[in-house]
Amino acid sequence: MLKSSGAMGVATLLSRVLGLVREQVYAHFMGDTAVASAFKLAFQVPNLFRRLLGEGALTAAFIPIFKRKEKTEGEAAMWRAAHEVMAALILAGSLLVVVVVVGLTLVLLSSELGARAGQPGFLGFGSREWLHKDTKLILQLLRIMFPYLLLVCLAALVMGMLNARGHFFIPAMGATMLNLVMIASVLVLAPRFGKSLETQIFALAVGVLLAGVVQLTFQLPTLYREGFRFRWVDPRGSETVREVTRKMVPGAIGLAAYQINVLLIGGVAFWVDRAVVASFDYAVRLMEFPQGVVGISLATYLLPTLSALAAEKRYSDFRVTLREGLGLLLFFNLLASVMLVVLAEPIVRLLFERGRFTEASTQRAALALACLAPGLVAFSTVNILARAFYALGDTRTPMVVSIACLALNLVFSLWLIGPFKQGGLGIANTMSSCFNVWLLLRALHRKLKRLEMGPLVPTALSLLGATVVTGISVWAGARVWGAKIGHATLLAKLGEVFVPMCLGVLVYFALSIWLQVPQAHEIIDLAKRRLKRPSTGD
Repeated sequence: MLKSSGAMGVATLLSRVLGLVREQVYAHFMGDTAVASAFKLAFQVPNLFRRLLGEGALTAAFIPIFKRKEKTEGEAAMWRAAHEVMAALILAGSLLVVVVVVGLTLVLLSSELGARAGQPGFLGFGSREWLHKDTKLILQLLRIMFPYLLLVCLAALVMGMLNARGHFFIPAMGATMLNLVMIASVLVLAPRFGKSLETQIFALAVGVLLAGVVQLTFQLPTLYREGFRFRWVDPRGSETVREVTRKMVPGAIGLAAYQINVLLIGGVAFWVDRAVVASFDYAVRLMEFPQGVVGISLATYLLPTLSALAAEKRYSDFRVTLREGLGLLLFFNLLASVMLVVLAEPIVRLLFERGRFTEASTQRAALALACLAPGLVAFSTVNILARAFYALGDTRTPMVVSIACLALNLVFSLWLIGPFKQGGLGIANTMSSCFNVWLLLRALHRKLKRLEMGPLVPTALSLLGATVVTGISVWAGARVWGAKIGHATLLAKLGEVFVPMCLGVLVYFALSIWLQVPQAHEIIDLAKRRLKRPSTGD
């Protein structure tokens, strides 16, 4: 598990580093202005559909079937199932893209004609009062970016097939290619789109579309070497497509609820304060760094692994593998969580404070990050527990739990966004995710009769103690650095983040070893074996 998820973790780390570079470039380019919030809100729509159709319900329903076909019917049946599902995805995705793009075009055209005539436009929409310039910008950007969802859904399906075939590094590198293209869109394309931020922002939308093309095509050679040769198969009447659809519907409903939840919260946040959407998104991107490197890597490894164990009815091994995955998740993400909470402001200042991203922007994003980071372990645990249900062929339970927790998150967000703005959204996400973990664990316990998580309890308590001491050490180090040196120069900003961080890592690992935390010893043993590995002469 350490080696497989670790290989993917390295690729994801590269992707997340470039993702941070992308966010740095974005922050310098557009800060947390109203234009930045409009772009990020528009990008949420295809990105959420990507989670709905691609990395979420579709792949969760398809990968167990893909593995079952391989084990019970052979590779020919496995690849035919892949052809049928891919063809169905192309048809459904293309239809959705056409409908949405045409609908957006009609609304925008009607708005323009209605504004010129001084009358409301199509279906009463489009009047000068209803379609504010910021709202119009969101719709214009969305019209350009929406086809991205089809490209990235196909990329996610290809990634799922490669994971099922034992490839983790190359698929995870697809996101690296995506980030490179999106960075280039700011540096290369934006200057060619005019001089104002309001016109240059459209270059970023074009960059998103190009990034989807690159992310898909980058993975195809590896899939080709595995034996995949795409041929069009009419998906109508396909039993595989029907089974995938049947299994993905509950998950799709849950993710659709998530989509509506995120868009509602984003819309309310945009109305409360134009800076809230952008500043909260910067905080989310920072939190997704450790979540992606550890949580998503482990969850991606666990889905095909747990699916194979469930198919062979090896439920004892299933429980052990799940417990070990959660143990590794706790070990890494508790450390990351306390770092992000204590060092929120220095991290945001170092990474983003330049160009249009001002000192006030730093304060807003740091507040959101400090309130969001305590939920890091819960966010990642939800991903792993959901994969356990998917591997067991149950997509309904995570859907029901998801809808309940999303409703709770919406209530918390609407309650807290007024007084705390970005911080309120972070607190709401943290509380609802903790509730999500509790419900999923209870449901999984009923499904498996027993979870056998007892050995994890003393480890979790030891890690919590180590985390508290680490947090105090990091806080003290940051305070001393701030008082003695400050953060006036780049070198001082680097020291303000990395000196306390390195101190925290040393304290955390030392305490984990002293407290006999198994994960710490496993990581050290793996490192020793890798260092002792003889050279192959290559």
